[in-house]
Amino acid sequence: MSAALSSLSLDIETLAAGYAAGAFTPEDVIGEVYRRIAAAGERPVWINLVAREAAFAKARGATKGPLYGIPFAVKDNIDVAGVPTTCACPDFAYTPERSATVVQRLEAAGAIVVGKTNMDQFATGLVGTRSPYGIPASVFNPDYISGGSSSGSAVAVAAGLVSFALGTDTAGSGRVPAAFNNIVGLKPTKGALSASGVVPACRTQDTVSIFALTVADAAKVMETAAAFDAADAYSRKFPSPFSVSAVPGGTRVGVPSDGLEFFGDRDAETLYREALERLAETGAEIVTFDFAPFRDAARLLYSGPWVAERLAAIREFAEQNPDAMHAVVGDIIRRAGALSAVEAFDGFYRLAGFARAAEAEWQKMDVMLLPTTGTTYTIADVLADPVRRNSNLGLYTNFVNLMDLSALAVPAGFRANGLPFGVTVIGRAFQDGMLASLGDRLHRAGPNLKLGATGKPLDETRPVSTSPAKNRVAVAVVGAHLSGQPLNSQLRERNAYLRETTRTAPGYRLYALAGTVPAKPGLLFDGEGAGNLEVEVWEMSHEAFGSFVALIPAPLGIGTVTLSDGSTVKGFICEPYGLANATEITGFGGWRAWLARG
Repeated sequence: MSAALSSLSLDIETLAAGYAAGAFTPEDVIGEVYRRIAAAGERPVWINLVAREAAFAKARGATKGPLYGIPFAVKDNIDVAGVPTTCACPDFAYTPERSATVVQRLEAAGAIVVGKTNMDQFATGLVGTRSPYGIPASVFNPDYISGGSSSGSAVAVAAGLVSFALGTDTAGSGRVPAAFNNIVGLKPTKGALSASGVVPACRTQDTVSIFALTVADAAKVMETAAAFDAADAYSRKFPSPFSVSAVPGGTRVGVPSDGLEFFGDRDAETLYREALERLAETGAEIVTFDFAPFRDAARLLYSGPWVAERLAAIREFAEQNPDAMHAVVGDIIRRAGALSAVEAFDGFYRLAGFARAAEAEWQKMDVMLLPTTGTTYTIADVLADPVRRNSNLGLYTNFVNLMDLSALAVPAGFRANGLPFGVTVIGRAFQDGMLASLGDRLHRAGPNLKLGATGKPLDETRPVSTSPAKNRVAVAVVGAHLSGQPLNSQLRERNAYLRETTRTAPGYRLYALAGTVPAKPGLLFDGEGAGNLEVEVWEMSHEAFGSFVALIPAPLGIGTVTLSDGSTVKGFICEPYGLANATEITGFGGWRAWLARG
């Protein structure tokens, strides 16, 4: 048994199959986890471990839920009952009596926490070098940084010490370490995972994040962890419970039009271009957008008033223990005391301006694909220039929470020197389920990838499973709401997504209505029309559907439309009186063809 366990992959799929077959027990797996940790050494990955006997007791009594017997790690700014929380600052340490809500949810599903992981102190940094407990390195080269601030969590997963780990992500801390260690980093929509029992960095911008070996594993953890928490003032409800949804046909993937900065890392640039090509081969449409408002927002996180939130989180401690903090972290947090309320509001106004400019760019794309980072650095490089190089790593991550976006970081190949490279798919808030499908597709299209540094091939695991859409409505649009048309924004503002472009069944006629602004068509079923008219089918939540319908002016309305395959969806129809003075355009086959008639 011990020989077989020593080579056991800890991905959730493998463990679940082994448990179901009776090949091993949770106690066997926990014993192997502690053996691996002992062999590797606790430092610098771990700050505190759960007592071995306590973990065995949890294994014996684990609930046979969706995460039965699955070992996981927790970043040391997230409370675990009876284990000190230090935030990588020994003088800050306290021992909580209860675990963070997100940890409680995972344990209730059968998962077993084994320890608290190292981090950039007070979650301030993307490098993993700002801790008195040692500097975790990339699992692929001990000279290179692991990324931060969730350094230990990422390394623990990539090294095969646990199945998944919790991190936190304010500026990219759940994505950068994933890229540097060849694993998946899921950064949920802000508020999707409870922050009760989490020491904040920037409370308005933080989210708990998930590291895993595959997208399927990350999504399974997310399904369990995501829930509204009334005790967390920043918790939010998903429009419908989190589930992995299919990638809509013709998904538009945005790429910055003005080029990207790779800081001289040509291998990273090449790997990014190859990732784009693979995504295009899967059917995505690659489009360009102006990255400027996102780049400008990214600069605000450390140069604007949000630095003051870092002080607000630990103000009393910082004032009473000025010498207890890491030198770089202390400099960043203490300077926040000089910021004024006026400067804070100036920052809010600037961010609102950037967000408004970004809205125009989101009309051009459904998601964006960016390098997780433009490059990586040696530990020595970062120690020699800690602030500038940290800033470079946040170029493609810092804006995401400020602009209320969701993101998923996935591996995308290796440089010639053996270091991994990663990309991130970024979407609007609550697009987490669709990003999981798209990210998994991109991950699996990569060349000969393994799970972290474990050696297990990715193609020996199953792709992420999609779930039927729940509490969502499919709506066929035929005119001004089509992609690229004047009213399409009404759909995108409601987080609707394009499911497919198709045609109506026979029996429909299409008319160009008279006197409408913007110009609109009317769809009429009389059983005699040629039909075969182009429509787009969009999906949205019930709540969004209600507000969408409220915008529709007479003589248009919503009815039931039959598609060419015989299925039915809700869709735009026109009352007969509205066809007075209208021009029949059925012969053109659709609204866009009529507009392009010349």
